[in-house]
Formats: sequence, structure tokens, C-alpha cells
Amino acid sequence: MFSSRVPGELAPNRLTAAVAAHRAANRPCLDLTATNPTTVGLHYPGDLLAPLAGAAGLTYRPEPFGLRTAREAVAADYARRGISVAVARVVLTSSTSEAYSVLFKLLCAPAGDDVLVPEPSYPLFDHLTRLDGVASRPYALEYHGRWTLDERSVDTAWTSRTRAVLAVSPNNPTGSVLSAGELGAIAGRCADRDAALIVDEVFGDYGLADPSAVGPGGNPWRGSGALTFRLGGLSKSAGLPQVKLGWIAVDGPGDLVDGALERLELICDTYLSVSTPVQVAAPALIAGGAAIREQIRHRIRTNYSALRELASGDPSVEVLHADGGWSAILRVPSTHSEEDYVIGLLERRGILVHPGFFFDFPREAFLVISLLPDPRVFADGVGRLMEHLRD
Repeated sequence: MFSSRVPGELAPNRLTAAVAAHRAANRPCLDLTATNPTTVGLHYPGDLLAPLAGAAGLTYRPEPFGLRTAREAVAADYARRGISVAVARVVLTSSTSEAYSVLFKLLCAPAGDDVLVPEPSYPLFDHLTRLDGVASRPYALEYHGRWTLDERSVDTAWTSRTRAVLAVSPNNPTGSVLSAGELGAIAGRCADRDAALIVDEVFGDYGLADPSAVGPGGNPWRGSGALTFRLGGLSKSAGLPQVKLGWIAVDGPGDLVDGALERLELICDTYLSVSTPVQVAAPALIAGGAAIREQIRHRIRTNYSALRELASGDPSVEVLHADGGWSAILRVPSTHSEEDYVIGLLERRGILVHPGFFFDFPREAFLVISLLPDPRVFADGVGRLMEHLRD
């Protein structure tokens, strides 16, 4: 049901109590918040993880940035998306979350420095920044028929202690993709103000219509002069969250990149967190994950199309435009609070959705659902949701 990462202050007692009571009563529930690809009926070949048992994994070879063969596979996967990344600039981590922590250690001094984060967005950033003693300051994404960057909010949020700007493209949950111009605007500010740009592209393979709609290929902001870090991982690109392999691709002016890599080497050598078997298996896992990725693409596009069709008959409900990612957003009448909507849907219709406030939407009323469930479950759940709204 609700993610274990929900901060207490974002989960009112009445809502969490309703979810707990539903669980305790063992009542059936259609979970429209499910985002674990391994539990939604996708086909995973039985031997997909066999490369993890390779004999080469029995020999420990500590490399701060990871084994070269694994980093070559990551660079080749970037090339598949039209992005040129030098192997020497690829850094392996155990997850994208760890990549953020590594970069906060690299860029920020605890108890003083801050980073700018998009809003709305996934509340994970609240935890990651706090755990590293870094403050987070929001900048706004605004919806006017599609999501756009509010550049003025970036300037308003910026302080003398801002060390990085986080950009998530496609964003979770808005599904919005920053244009080359928007990325360039952020990168230009970072270059001018001696800050770094961190671009989270974990959903970069998942356009909801045109595959190219997930964002510009190549490095459109390279000329800005900003030190840039691109984040990815097997969790989303191959539908393998259990395997725990992420990566950072470092870009920007040579002197800034060289200095960052030198400091990153010390940080990564201190932890050496990525297991040898997953590094040895990385080329095979990245290649084998393509079949899972195609299933996910088909699933989210099928469900997004079904959602738009099912919601089209009710003018009071709007499916917000999304370019990519695994989530969809419904704007519903603000005659009830999001909390009331979610509890009512759970208790009366047996379906679970996320309230918009979970993702720091600035106003009500929005409901967020996952596009990953089995299409029959998804259509049934959305049908019940629409019935509830009509009633």
C-alpha cells in the first residue's frame, strides 16, 4: 500500500489509520499505487539473474568507480539513447538513492549547504537530504496544459549556500520532461553561480507516446559550463529494483569534471558498496533487461490510454498531460479534501490511490495513480474511481 518512505508529517493520522484498518480486516484492495515492477504480472525469464552466479564474481576486485566491464556496459546503454558518455566518467553505485547521497557528500557541507529540488516531486528527497545534513529548497513546476519550469521560483529559492539543483526528467509523479531550453536555463544558473546540476533520468526510457518525448538526447546543456551529474540504474531501466545497481555519469568542463572525479574516488573507495557479482553480471543484466523494459513500456502506454478514455466522459475530471514515467495525475473537484477522497475510495470502493499532498502539490485536489498495475486491475480500479467521483 502506501510506501514506507512516507514522512510522518505527510501522512495524517486519519488516513494512515484507514489504511491500517483496511489491512487488519484483510479486506480486498485494488492497489493503484503499485510501482514494484516485479509484482504486477510482468514476465521475467527464469534465468534472467543467472549471470549473478558467474564464477568471476567469486574474486573480489575493489574498484572505487566499479569494474570497467560494467562501466562500459553503462556507457553503451547511454549510447543506445543517443547520449555520449566516456567510460572514465561513469561511477557505479548500489542505487540511485545512494548516488544522491554520494553527490551530497561531494558537493555539500552538512548543517548549512542546500540543494534545490522540484515541487511537486517524490518525497524521497526529504529523507535523502536530511540524512546527509543538507537542506532542500523547492522550486516550482507549474501546470498550464502541460508542466513547465517556473524559472523565477529557481531564483527565489537560490541562496548563497546552494550547491546543486536537482532536476528529474521525466519527473515523478508529474511525468513532465524538461525541455532543452529549461535544462539549459538551470544549467546556466549553475555555471554562473558555482553550483552543480544533478539530472535524475531513471524514467528516461519510458515515454507515454513518442519515445523521443522523454527528453533531448545528447548533451544539450554541455555548453553551459555546469558540472553535471546524470543518474540512472537497473531499478527502472531494466525493471530490476532487487538487483541494486545504479550509476552516475559525470559531464561538464574538463577541469571541473577532473576535480569532481578525484574527490568522488575517495568517497567511493571509502564505501565500496557495489557488490562484485552484480558488476560482473551488469552487461548481461542490462542486455536482458531490454525485454522487461519493453513490457513496461507497453503496460504504461496501455494503461495511460485506458485512463484517458475512462475519464473522458466526466468533464469534472482532468487527466493531466504527462510525457513519460510510471504515474498519472487526476485533477478532481475540490469539493472534498484529498484525504477524504482517498479514504472514501478505500473504504467504499476497495481501491487505493495517492493523495496529491503526498507529492507536495501546492493545492487540492489531485489524485496520483500508478500506470504499472495489470491492465485488467487498472481498468477495474479506474472504473470504480470514476463511479465514486460521479456519486
